Amino acid sequence: METFGDVSVTLADNHVAEVEMHRPPANFFDAPLLGHIVESIDWADQRGGRVVVLCSEGRHFCAGYDFGSSEAPEPAGLRTLYDQAVALINGPLPVVVAVQGSAVGGGLGLAMAGDFRVAAPTSRFSANFARLGLHPGFGLSATLPRVVGEQHALDLFYSGRRIDGGEALRIGLCDRVADDPRAGAHALAEEIAASAPLAVRSIRSTMRAGWTDGFTAAIEHERLEQLRLMGTDDFREGIEASLQRRHPNFAGR
Repeated sequence: METFGDVSVTLADNHVAEVEMHRPPANFFDAPLLGHIVESIDWADQRGGRVVVLCSEGRHFCAGYDFGSSEAPEPAGLRTLYDQAVALINGPLPVVVAVQGSAVGGGLGLAMAGDFRVAAPTSRFSANFARLGLHPGFGLSATLPRVVGEQHALDLFYSGRRIDGGEALRIGLCDRVADDPRAGAHALAEEIAASAPLAVRSIRSTMRAGWTDGFTAAIEHERLEQLRLMGTDDFREGIEASLQRRHPNFAGR
């Protein structure tokens, strides 16, 4: 096992690497955490890893950025954060994400950055940005429509509603449902690792050709829109309402 900040990585004899975040219970992220995930995947790749299981310690997979204990990120900080998201998308290995509990906001973006997702029936997914007065981020405007289709993506973006593992499976947001998502993710990863690794890399490169460039463009547009909306009264109301666990009263300014 190797440790990079709050991220650990282990590589098994079956060539499956487990990359685990250790910020329970909600596993809020920041640029250093995302950078450590990228480092962990590179570490596994250099040692013969073929597939990564991305998982987390605690009740929830990831609740995104912690607006409750941090100010809205500064422009330079948001760019650094999203540079790490681009590095994750451009990583060398297929990634199977194990989603226990919730994947919310940027946490959903992190889950969608993987190639596959395995969730529990009780898992919760939410692109809750509009409920915070904010534009979706972490490349979700590119990843979510690609996986679930534009109409389902618009539904989730506009409403900010939560869906469970069953609905996520039905619309294609997750690929498998298992009572133990981590075990289910390892089972899928083992199937992939049993295939010829050069062939898997070649297929993955073909399937992602051009798409990663689109992701980079999308996340830059998202960054600019988020910075603009962070200066609005609606954003301040959305964050305050979220922290107070009440319905927001948006004024459109």
